[in-house]
Formats: sequence, C-alpha cells, structure tokens
Amino acid sequence: MDEYPLIENHGLIGDLQTAALVTSDGVVDWFCCPRFDSPSVFGALLDKGKGGHCAVRPAHTTYATKQLYLPDTAILVTRFMTEAGAGEVVDFMPLTGTTVTARHRLVRMVRCVRGSMNFDVDIAPRFDYGRKSHDLNLTENGAVFTADGTNLTVHTIREPDDERLGRLLSAGERDLHLTLRLTAGQQRGLMLESAADGPPRQIRLAEYEELFQATIDYWRKWLSTSRYTGRWREALERSAVTLKLMTYAPTGAVVAAPTTGLPEQLGGERNWDYRYTWIRDASFSVYALLGMGFTEEAKAFIGWLGDRIAERAGGEGDTGPLNIMYAVDGSSDLKEETLDHWEGYERSSPVRIGNGAATQLQMDIYGEAMDSISFAQRHGIHLGYRGWTGLIRVLEWLADHWDSADEGLWETRGGAQDFTYGRVMSWVAFDRALRHAVFSGRPAPVLHWSATRDRIFQQVMEKGWNEGRGAFVQHYGSEVLDSSLLRMPTVGFLTPQDPMWASTLDAMEQELVSDSLVYRYNPEASPDGLRGSEGTFSLCTFMYVDALARAGRIDQARLVLEKMLGYANHLGLYSEEIDLTGRQLGNFPQAFTHLALIDAAITLDAALNRGSTP
Repeated sequence: MDEYPLIENHGLIGDLQTAALVTSDGVVDWFCCPRFDSPSVFGALLDKGKGGHCAVRPAHTTYATKQLYLPDTAILVTRFMTEAGAGEVVDFMPLTGTTVTARHRLVRMVRCVRGSMNFDVDIAPRFDYGRKSHDLNLTENGAVFTADGTNLTVHTIREPDDERLGRLLSAGERDLHLTLRLTAGQQRGLMLESAADGPPRQIRLAEYEELFQATIDYWRKWLSTSRYTGRWREALERSAVTLKLMTYAPTGAVVAAPTTGLPEQLGGERNWDYRYTWIRDASFSVYALLGMGFTEEAKAFIGWLGDRIAERAGGEGDTGPLNIMYAVDGSSDLKEETLDHWEGYERSSPVRIGNGAATQLQMDIYGEAMDSISFAQRHGIHLGYRGWTGLIRVLEWLADHWDSADEGLWETRGGAQDFTYGRVMSWVAFDRALRHAVFSGRPAPVLHWSATRDRIFQQVMEKGWNEGRGAFVQHYGSEVLDSSLLRMPTVGFLTPQDPMWASTLDAMEQELVSDSLVYRYNPEASPDGLRGSEGTFSLCTFMYVDALARAGRIDQARLVLEKMLGYANHLGLYSEEIDLTGRQLGNFPQAFTHLALIDAAITLDAALNRGSTP
C-alpha cells in the first residue's frame, strides 16, 4: 500500500445495492456499505494511509498478477504466479435482491493451483470515511470489527479438520493480519459480512460452493437475455454487466459511478462524487438497455423516473420541477462537503462527498427524460397516468423557462449561459411529448407544445450557429465548440447529411479530436470556474463514433471505435477520461462511458449491415 494503484488497475464486484473495487494485485481499496452512496468501510483508494483496505496477496516478495472475470459473470479472479507456485483469489458478492438491506457479503476465496503458496491477509477497515474508530474482537472462527453501532464480521471458509485459519500477528492492533499456507488443490477463504445476524462462524466449503454457483447462475441467466449479436459482443456484454453492477435493485436507479473523488486531473480539484443517479445519465441507459434487450432494467428505471416526475411536477423555484440528480432511493438532499482529513488519490484534493451541482439548472435533462420515456413506450414500456399528468406539468414549466440561462450539461461552475445543447434538448422534450401524445391518444396541449417546439428550433438555428466558425457553438454569442452537440443528429434535430452539421463535425475534428480521442470543450477558451485542465472524455469519443456512423463515414467510425476499445482496462472497463499518456482518470467505472459504448456499437453495427446489403 505504499503507492496508489492506477485507476484502471481495478475490477468491480457488487450485489446490486453496493459495490467494491479490487486492484489487480488483490486489494479491496474501495467499499461503501450498505449502499453505493454510504460512508466507506475500505477507502484506501482515496487515502492509502487512512482509508482502510482488505488485502490478500502472496507473501513472496516477487510475483506476477493477471486478472479476469469468470466468463459471463461479475465474479473476479486475480491470479498470482511465483517461482514456488501459482494461486488465485476469487472475489464476488452474493446477490441481495430488490429488498433494501444492511446485510451485504463480500467473499474472498483463496486457492493454490500449483506448487505451494503463502498468502498474507490484512483486513483494516476504516469506518465512515475513516472518521470513526473501531474495536476488534477476535474469535476462533473469525473476527468482528465494531464502530459506533456499525459492524463488519469476518467469517472463515474452511473444513472443521483444517488447522486454524491464520494467526493474529499483533493483538494490540485494530486490524486483522492472517497468513494462509496452501498447497496445490487447497482452498480457504473469508467472508466479510455487514450487519451479520450472529457471531463469526465457520463456513463449510459446500456452503461456499452453493453461493459461488448461485452467483454464476444469476449472471449467466441474466446475460443470456441479451439480444445483441453484433460485431463487438464481448465489449458490449461486459459493459452491460458493469451497468447492472451499478444499478440499485430496490429502485432501478443507475449510479453514475460507484466512486467519489477520483480526479479528472492528477493534483487537480475536479474531484466529484458520482455515486448518485443523474436524470441524464440514467435516461441514456434506457436506449442502451433496450438496444441489447434488457427490458426489465429499462422498465425499472422508467418507473423510478416516473416517480420523480410525479413527486416534483408543479414544483416551484428557479431550478425547475426536477433535480438533475438524486440519491438511489429518490431523495434529493445531496449536500456537498469535503473530507479534509483525506489526502485524495495521489494527493488530488479536495475529496468531496455529496454533490453541490444537484440543484443546478440544466435544461437538457427534460429532453433526455422525455426521449427515454418515448423510446421506452415504443418498446412496450408505458408511463402510468400519474406519470403522464406529471409530465404535462413539467412541460408547462419548461414552456415558460426553456429560454433561461443554465449551467449546462458539463455542470460548469463559471456561471449560467445560454447553452445550445440545453436548447436542443428542450426542443427534444416537446418533440417527443407530441409524438407520445399522438401515439398513446392521451390528452395534451399539442398546439402549445408544437408552437413552443418550433420557436426553440428557430432560436437555435439563428443563435446557436456561428457563421465565422461554420459550426454550432457551445452557447450563444461564443465561438467555443462543444462535443455535446455531437448528439444533434442522434436526436433528430438535424439530419446527418445537413451541410451545417457536416461543417460542425469538421470543425470539431479540427479542434476537439486528438488522435480519435475527443475533448468536451476547451476550458481555456470557455472558462468553467475550475482550475486546471482535463483529459479527453471517453463518453464524447463514443458519441463521435455514433456521429461518424450516422454521417456515413463508416470506415472512420470503425477505426475510432477499435482504437477506443484499445483504451479499455484489462477487464474491458472505462473511467471517465483518458489523459495524454493513455492513463484513465476520473470516477471508475463510469456508467455514461459504457452506455455510450453500447449506443455507438449498435449504431455502427447497423450502418455496417446496411453497407453490406446489396
């Protein structure tokens, strides 16, 4: 734990209510409990000295590691090779179901597959982001860590006639240190359990095998419902599993990422908490999930979104009837604070929890929400009566406020602007609402919506276009380009063959694209209120692939996609950004990136199929 691992040197495991990150050398350095946005139990990812960790690694000083997922599952296998032998750690979390629970289990099974190996095990929790001290009670079958009513129980996995599993190396410490001595064919392990209903116990290997097989069966059965049979099946299925791991099963809400505070620039201040559900990001999940055939997940999110609309429709205030993000349970108090006692990943501070952008005005979310609802309807997923009446009130508010300056898609903190993308998506909101009303036959003020939609369109064409740049620009009166506008043809605002769009795409290529990777915008040309710079946005690169495919530039789109797939980590996972060295930055893994990957691949598949048809 002397150095921070690369962000991309992690795998993700989870139980559909929370998740954990495991490094490529066997350290759990991020785990929040009992749900994604709860305080951390292990947080060494953000402070290697004070954050806490659970490490299982060879006692040998020299070893090589390899990491993979068990095929078609979310079970992570970390393999270790030494001159004395080879072994592996199998990590997974048994599924919890859709009922909210504080009980979560993290299984770490250690196997020796060749020769003999000794594994050192260090369990060092630091509850509540390291702000609560804890007691340790050691028993014959494990241990219990207790901190102000919170507990983490360590059960041993072994047979009764095994010798005692490990040894407490120092009774005066708060942490548990064990040594596992294994020869080929032997396996022992640990189960870490929160809110356990009893003392530490000895878990027989047969019980472990049942949990292991049940977890395999769940993931393979779920993944078998995918209808995607295109060219990039492995990448898309891994993205789908990753998105499922970031879904809070009791409500169907998808978090933007399971982490907080991972920097967009090393040493910088762009360190945000992404453990919440953005209306925008989660709305995108509907296209990706339905595109692959995962109907139940899309249905669950539409239900969650309908509840938010029904709750807040008609709400007063400058920020509109909807927040841009919510906690997974639908609550909206996401007060931002900093953890000043933590140094941050590679000393990138501040470390933030909560998110002060939650109350920002971002006009685009209404278009994204309405587009996902309309798309879901075409796939047989319908919004109920309360949701529809709520939508009418939301659109009444939007009709009065669409021309307001806002903070924009990228949640800049440099002041409100008339962002072109926000206006485009306001147009989408009314366009999809009109289609939805006609499709469903429900009553709606269609004449008013139609007139409002047309006014927005004319304004964007007149003010969002910069003749000097030959492109649509970030906000009115500027010359700054913004890759969010790559979605203009995707949502149907312009056709991909429109000369104005072709000129915009060319301008973006010249200014925002670097060897196929795409920046959001140039912060020097458009100050966003934050210090420092950032890497290319992986979301935007996949959006670029989508735009190229729609414009008929198929070969270029395919090359960009293949290059981008090469930037995935060893498990096929992506964070938010990629820096000049190819290193991944930002919260990890990021749902938006994996959603965009799925959308881009499906769009390109369709374009390639059309091109191959006589």
